[in-house]
Amino acid sequence: MIRPRKWLPMPLLSVLLLIVWLLLMNGVALGHWLLGGFLAIVIPLITKPFWEAQPRIKKPWLMVRYFFRVLLDIVVANLEASKVILDPLGRARPAFVEYPLTLQENFAITMLASTITLTPGTVSAHLRMDGKTLLIHVLDVDDIGDMKRHIHERYERPLKEIFEC
Repeated sequence: MIRPRKWLPMPLLSVLLLIVWLLLMNGVALGHWLLGGFLAIVIPLITKPFWEAQPRIKKPWLMVRYFFRVLLDIVVANLEASKVILDPLGRARPAFVEYPLTLQENFAITMLASTITLTPGTVSAHLRMDGKTLLIHVLDVDDIGDMKRHIHERYERPLKEIFEC
């Protein structure tokens, strides 16, 4: 019996590759489908040794809620960062903050670091080699402890529920 996972290790990636190929070719001729299908199967097989294990999303509805929370926070942070940048007195209080991580899954840590960087006014600057501390640069911060609690409650805890519960 042929196991599909053996010759099609990432089906969604293969479908995406085929769609992108057809869009790039700007046509749906049989030859485009055949070559695109061939590439959609071969590329994931060739690159499979370089992939990390993909995490399982344990609570997909929380992921949807997390997505909309991040979108809202990006809008709010844009307004706050604009206010700091346009302040004629230049009262910004930038700081580097070491954030202790409770996440253990690599993908979840990457999601947290990306979320922090996507939010204007903050940048994930460095992940320590032990994977337990994230260095964050903040454009304007009043209370570092409050900022850490905010990141933990709004981002890290939901990511822990989504990927690690």
